Amino acid sequence: MFLTISTTGSADRPATDLGFLLHKHPDNAQQFSTAYGVAHVLYPEADEHRCTAALLLEVDPVALVRRGQGKGRGGAPDSALGQYVNDRPYAASSLLAVALRSVFASAMKGQCKARPELPERAMPLRIEVPVLPARGGAELVRELFQPLGWTVVAEPLPLDGTFPEWGDSRYVRLVLEGECRLAEALRHLYVLLPVLDDAKHYWVAPDEVDKLLRAGEGWLENHPQQRVIVGRYLARRWALTRQATERLALERLAEADDTEGEEIDNAVDEEVDTEQKPVPLAVQRREAILAELRAAEAARVLDLGCGQGQLVGALLKERQFTEIVGVDVSMRALHEARRRLRLDRMSERQSARVRLVQGSLAYTDSRLKGYDAAVLSEVVEHVDPARLPALEYAVFGAARPRTVVVTTPNVEYNVRWESLPAGEVRHADHRFEWTREEFRQWAQEVGARHGYAVTFGPVGPEDPEVGPPTQLACFRLTGDDSGNDGSGHSSSSDSSKGQDSSSAMSGKEAAA
Repeated sequence: MFLTISTTGSADRPATDLGFLLHKHPDNAQQFSTAYGVAHVLYPEADEHRCTAALLLEVDPVALVRRGQGKGRGGAPDSALGQYVNDRPYAASSLLAVALRSVFASAMKGQCKARPELPERAMPLRIEVPVLPARGGAELVRELFQPLGWTVVAEPLPLDGTFPEWGDSRYVRLVLEGECRLAEALRHLYVLLPVLDDAKHYWVAPDEVDKLLRAGEGWLENHPQQRVIVGRYLARRWALTRQATERLALERLAEADDTEGEEIDNAVDEEVDTEQKPVPLAVQRREAILAELRAAEAARVLDLGCGQGQLVGALLKERQFTEIVGVDVSMRALHEARRRLRLDRMSERQSARVRLVQGSLAYTDSRLKGYDAAVLSEVVEHVDPARLPALEYAVFGAARPRTVVVTTPNVEYNVRWESLPAGEVRHADHRFEWTREEFRQWAQEVGARHGYAVTFGPVGPEDPEVGPPTQLACFRLTGDDSGNDGSGHSSSSDSSKGQDSSSAMSGKEAAA
C-alpha cells in the first residue's frame, strides 16, 4: 500500500517544514512495526520548493490469516484461497488508515514541539493514492472529499489494460489537492479510506465510535454523506452507528447554540439514569428463539449456521436442552465458537451436551436426523435463491426435526435504519431480503410440501407501517411422523436433493 503527501514552499516558508509536521526527517528513511506489517516513511524529494513524504505499508496477508486478523475477529483460518490471495498488500484500505494513525500520531493531533506554530498553518497539499478500493465508484469518492474543500481526481483503474473491453475495476487512482492544515488532511484520510474500502479488516469495538468522532471533529457533523461515513466506518453495527449519529447531532446543536455539548445533554442525572437501555436486536432474536424452543419442549436442538456460537451459548445455560449441535460450513467460525464457548475449559458433564460440526446446509446429512428442533437464525438470506430448494430439502425433507425456527430480516423495516443507504441490504453477503408477504408465502409453501404447520411472529419493536426489524416463522411437524426419513413428504425435484452448493453459506459464516 502506498500514499504520498506533497507540498510546495518558498525561501521564507520552505516545503521541508513538512518534515517537522510529520516528525520524520527528510534525510532519513525510517521503518515502523505495525500490527499488520512494516511501514516505511521516506522522502523521494525534499527541498525548499517542493517536498514529498511517502508512506509504504508492507502487509503480509499470510501472517494476517495465521494471527486471525485476516477477516473478522479471531479464529483459525480455513482453507479458502481468498484469504491468502487478495488485494490487501496493494490497495489502500483500513490497514493503511491504522498505519497513518500509528506512524503520524503527533501530526494527526496537530502537535509539533520543535515548531509549535506550524500545525495551525494551512499549506498547499497534494495527496496521491495509486490504488484505492472504492465501493460506490469514483462518484462516491468525489462526494466524500469535495465537501471538505479538496479538488478531487478519481480515475477508475481498468481490470486489465490489455483487455479494455473488460471495463473498469472497483479501484481508482486518487489525487487530492487543496490548502488546509496537515492534521485535518490526515484525519480526512484516516476516516474515509476505510469508508471507501467498506471492509474493516479488524474487530470494530465500541471505542471505534470515539476514534471516529475525534478524527471527524469539525467536519463530520455537517458532512452531507454523514450516514454513509458513519455506517461504513463502524461496519454497519447498528448500536454503534446510532450512538455515533446521536453524538454528532448533539455536536451540531451545540455548535448552533454556541455552547458545549455537555451543557445541552444534561437532562438526566448521570448518577440516577431513569431511562432503560434498549435491548440489542440480536438479544431479542435469541430470546424469541428460546421461547419457541421452550414451548416446543425440545431437548435435542440443532443450530444450523451457528457461526460464532452465540445461540449455542444461550442454549447451554438452560437445563432443558440436553443435546446441542452447532453446524456451520466455515471451519474458522467453528474455531471461534469453540474459543468463545471455552469448550476446552468446560466440565466433562457440560461439554458432553454440545458438539460443533462442519457441514453444508445444502446437502442431506444423516448426522442431522432425529432431533427435536432446528434453528435457522439469519441464515436463509445468505443463500442464493436457486439454492434454497436444496436447503429446504436437507432440513425439512431429510433431517425432519419436529420443530424448525427460522428468522430473517424484514426488508420493509430497512427504511427505519438511518445508517443504511436506500436500496441496500443489511449485510454485504445477503443475497436477498424478504418482505413480510414474501417470507410468509415461502414459509407456507415449505410447510405444505413437507407436512409442517407454520406460525409467524415479530422480533423487535413492531412499526405500525413497516412491521418488525426481524420476522420469525415456527414450523411444527403435523401428524404422526415418527421414524419417517422425509422421502415421502418432499415434492422437491431429485436434482435439488443432490444440488451442488459450494457457494451456499450459513448466515454467520459471512459475519466470521
